[in-house]
Amino acid sequence: MKSRETPHPRASSGAVRRRMARTRQRDTPLEVAIRKRVHASGLRYFIDRAPIPGLRRRADLVFARSRVAVFVDGCFWHCCPQHATWPKANARWWKTKLLGNVARDRDTDARLRAAGWLVVRVWEHEDPACAALRIVRAVRRRTRD
Repeated sequence: MKSRETPHPRASSGAVRRRMARTRQRDTPLEVAIRKRVHASGLRYFIDRAPIPGLRRRADLVFARSRVAVFVDGCFWHCCPQHATWPKANARWWKTKLLGNVARDRDTDARLRAAGWLVVRVWEHEDPACAALRIVRAVRRRTRD
């Protein structure tokens, strides 16, 4: 089975290879901090789950009854308007990869909205308490309506 993505280029250094290998896909410190605060508010959720059956994209937190999907996006991986950087090594590959991530994010948002979901995106640089409060308010607002 062939991957739709171009093969990964070789890491530009051993340090880069080690840093990329340590990068977590889930349970990042920010995700855990947000989850603790949301849980303490009394809300319950699913972790790392596809909001819509058959959609091969997973939200970091899913509130199924209120139809709220939360994504905690890394500034590098999702091209944060404040903190995005463009690697110099393997620049063409990285630009294609990162812009592809952004396009997939927008497509995911559109698909979820079309299915009646509210999408909440949190940047990794956001304060966990503020992000959790925003999530709690969104879920409660959708639960009341």
